[in-house]
Amino acid sequence: MKKLVLAIAFIGMGSFAMAQQTTPQDKEARRAEMQQKMQQREQEHLAKMQKDLNLNPSQIAQIKALHEKKKSEMKAEFAKNKEAHQAKLEDRKAKRAQMETDMKKILTPEQYDKWQADRKEKMEKKRMAMKDRKMKKPMNTAAPEVK
Repeated sequence: MKKLVLAIAFIGMGSFAMAQQTTPQDKEARRAEMQQKMQQREQEHLAKMQKDLNLNPSQIAQIKALHEKKKSEMKAEFAKNKEAHQAKLEDRKAKRAQMETDMKKILTPEQYDKWQADRKEKMEKKRMAMKDRKMKKPMNTAAPEVK
């Protein structure tokens, strides 16, 4: 009976995981949609500033240039941080692999298998907790107001 319940649970989890996968085309479409929304928000924000502050065309052009400069600086900072982040990930992978080999030397095969199963179970619990936390977090879709 336990085996049947476990088999059903694994099949259910597997099918759920398969349903969550996205294709590169989906990601590209979502990225394009987000970029379009961001541009629209920027235009709305600029129009509101123009109306509220009574800006002239020269000021609008200067503000647009300032926003573009800020955006390019942020992209450069992101790229720099991404490289550092990637290096940290590689370092963690190497340390994890070293720990795996060390544990394999210390533990018996049965102990090692049990240790790995426990680690996987803990990882899955953390993953599910993160997913639950992400689902409960309210989405802030409103555009920020400028006073």
